[in-house]
Amino acid sequence: MLTNLPSILHKACLIDSSQEEQILEYINASGQSVPEALTTLNIFSSHDLTNQLSSIFGLPVTKPDQFNYSELCNTLGLRELITRSHALPLQQSGALLTVAIADPADMSIEDDFRFATGLQIELVLADFKDLQSAIRKLYGKSISGAQNSKKEINEQELANLVDVSDDEINLIEDLSQDDAPVSRYINQILLDAVRKGASDIHFEPYEESYRVRLRCDGILIETQQPAHHLSRRLSARIKILSKLDISERRLPQDGRIKLKLNQDTAIDMRVSTLPTLWGEKIVLRLLDSSEANLNIDVLGYNDVQKALYVQALKKPQGMILMTGPTGSGKTVSLYTGLRILNTPEVNIATAEDPVEINLPGINQVQVQPQIGFGFAQALRAFLRQDPDIVMVGEIRDFETAEIAVKAAQTGHLVLSTLHTNSAAESVVRLSNMGIELFNIASSLSLIIAQRLARRLCSHCKVPYIPSPEVNERFELESGLTIYKASPNGCSECNNGYSGRVGIYEVMNFSAALSQAVAEGASIQQIERIARQEGMKTLKESGVEKLLQGTTSLQELQRVLYL
Repeated sequence: MLTNLPSILHKACLIDSSQEEQILEYINASGQSVPEALTTLNIFSSHDLTNQLSSIFGLPVTKPDQFNYSELCNTLGLRELITRSHALPLQQSGALLTVAIADPADMSIEDDFRFATGLQIELVLADFKDLQSAIRKLYGKSISGAQNSKKEINEQELANLVDVSDDEINLIEDLSQDDAPVSRYINQILLDAVRKGASDIHFEPYEESYRVRLRCDGILIETQQPAHHLSRRLSARIKILSKLDISERRLPQDGRIKLKLNQDTAIDMRVSTLPTLWGEKIVLRLLDSSEANLNIDVLGYNDVQKALYVQALKKPQGMILMTGPTGSGKTVSLYTGLRILNTPEVNIATAEDPVEINLPGINQVQVQPQIGFGFAQALRAFLRQDPDIVMVGEIRDFETAEIAVKAAQTGHLVLSTLHTNSAAESVVRLSNMGIELFNIASSLSLIIAQRLARRLCSHCKVPYIPSPEVNERFELESGLTIYKASPNGCSECNNGYSGRVGIYEVMNFSAALSQAVAEGASIQQIERIARQEGMKTLKESGVEKLLQGTTSLQELQRVLYL
């Protein structure tokens, strides 16, 4: 970026020579833009900096959110230029394109946009943080060192694509050309998903429409609507990337894609195709081991819950169960436990479907039910391999449950998951599978029920005082201040939320609780005993996060069905 802004500010007597030197050193070390460096170093607030630059350069100040820039940017297809130059096209009027900038001293911006669009450029000034927020909403966070040599496809090129014919579907070479518009479009979507921290990408065909959705922080967000006639062309390209049979459109298929971000980083994606009424729906699950934070201190356990989990992990035998719906973070909790246990002195084996995070030092096995190698068969094989610790991805049937319980009773530590709504319900689920109550009581050490709630953005969350009805419903003290998401979010978040936090119900199996289970206690009786011994229910743990300002009331209602 060619800019002499620090020198201009020095000549205007707004900074001194030592500050100019500090700014230049910081920019060289961090790679940040000058406006970002000035605000990071607290030399100016972003608002004051914008006003000073407007006075020096005589440019009008505008706010990006007053324009429909999203549609214009998608039409122009200039993502790489926009993110590199920290400049944003706001509107086009005939042959004139209005571009918002934060650094008027960067003389290359006007020339770059004129060359890329063939239009006359009008520059306006925008607050750096507003500009950063607008660009992040469009394209997500930047990826350090990302290598994207493919030119972005614009709406005109996409509109010019035609449906793929039955003859063409077999010409893999024609469809897999890296410079083809469809290839660039798929690459663009994959990179957008990584930038926005998505966990899944959904490609969905309908009778007269086609949509692409990303699951960010547990919520699906629609991002693209290509023409519906492109359904087969897009699905063919994805199937080529994942080495699937592109001519087979009647049966579901599973594959994998590896997306290389830079020299050292690549992301694996699990691909699943499903024949629907109007074409193949494709879902990609992003399996980024580098993004998986397996530190127990950041998952959301309070001190008591964390101590109980660690204590159960230290036991030489017994069973630890994680329960909750799909997508509630059970796998990450299990992997976190395995990371704590993973030492050279123990033999750990896991049976998973699929293996999502690679953990060096642990024997991870992918079960394949289609060839008769399920969880039960994997467990039997493990027990002949001198294991100390066994992890079973999920207990789904009596056979798996029976082997897991016996293993927990015969000197092995067993970790697994169940799909139940609370910790107490897990006991009844095992009993309904056919496991005797005395075996359940003697094998269980700990049950953790959990949910994932979106974490409020610490930069823009909004304080408010809840109504008396809310206070009564959640047993809150009158006049307490809690937080909610900012309606528009900021440059650091997605609509007021950034990341997720776990809400937990940790049931420790004491002698009294084990005795009650062996005697056939009901779900209510089990829960009452556990609460008397100090267990916080999911609702109580959620309210604790609410009072800490970690999540919002709306999120608790969404994930806990309150």
